[in-house]
Amino acid sequence: MMTRHLPCPVLAISLALAAPLAWAADAGSTAFCLFPLPADGGTQRLINLGIVQYVDVRADEVRIYFGGGNLGSGHEARLPARSRDEAEAILARLRSAATRCAQPLTGASP
Repeated sequence: MMTRHLPCPVLAISLALAAPLAWAADAGSTAFCLFPLPADGGTQRLINLGIVQYVDVRADEVRIYFGGGNLGSGHEARLPARSRDEAEAILARLRSAATRCAQPLTGASP
């Protein structure tokens, strides 16, 4: 008899454990804040906004400089733009992503 009822509690426990994990995946963090870059050669790359050092906004692209250290060890990501307005829109998306990452998980003050 116990064997017949086992899948229900196992399923309930699995769902209860999975729900917080799914919520945590969407939760914000200023230390690990992913922003998608345009795919390059079939590879989807995301940048961690927590390590961005500075951003250049130009009429033809937005350059994101990150991961720099001594002796030019940093990297850059270039996001093409067709106009200054589109570049500003990319910057707005970056700001929006960073704002979402900075929001506390519980709604309380950090």
